[in-house]
Amino acid sequence: MLIWPAIDVRGGQCVRLRQGDYAQETVYGTSPAEMAEHWRGKGAKRLHLVDLDGAKEGATTNFESIRELVEKVAPFGVECELGGGVRSEETIRRLLGIGLTRLVVGTLALKKPEWFEEMCRKFPGRLVLGIDARGGMVATDGWLETSATPATELARRFDGLPIAALVYTDVATDGMMRGPNIPECVAMSRATSIPVVASGGVTRLDDVRRLADAGLSACIIGRALYENTIALEDALKFERE
Repeated sequence: MLIWPAIDVRGGQCVRLRQGDYAQETVYGTSPAEMAEHWRGKGAKRLHLVDLDGAKEGATTNFESIRELVEKVAPFGVECELGGGVRSEETIRRLLGIGLTRLVVGTLALKKPEWFEEMCRKFPGRLVLGIDARGGMVATDGWLETSATPATELARRFDGLPIAALVYTDVATDGMMRGPNIPECVAMSRATSIPVVASGGVTRLDDVRRLADAGLSACIIGRALYENTIALEDALKFERE
């Protein structure tokens, strides 16, 4: 199982939110690029980046911070994916152009599915379907809105497209340090042939083990790394098993 340490960027700083609540923010560093270098030094081969301002505003607003980060670690072979505000073909081209390996599209996949299908065909293997769910229903616009669409229904719609992966985030567990919602992750994995990446609530090494045993292709780890309840070196052992 692949491990993706998370770096969330807001206002040019490295932060984490609780349940996606912008009013519940913890700052972990003033330089996302330095944080990326830190995780690379711990053995990370890939990084999951989120432009929180972009997710909220609908456009990439931390472009320079992201570019600096990618330039710092890409020469060492570290893959970087970015989500948050990816809502136009122009944005996709611009972000891929600075060396990002793949991009996560969430809100527009729900609101403009035909557009997302077209982008997947134009950029095969470079786009990731991001499904954030609250109570099993898709959450959008930086988790500020909850739709009437079941998460598994949205996943099934895009089955068969050249999508790199599906990042499934349970909003209720994200940043809460209470463990992931494994039943929902498993349900999503069974609903689609797209490789599912679990995100939200991974708190202890046993959570990583349980996700691996459940057949998830990868997991994203955020607050647990920053608060030292999981050592990245220990989590990376699952990539070799």
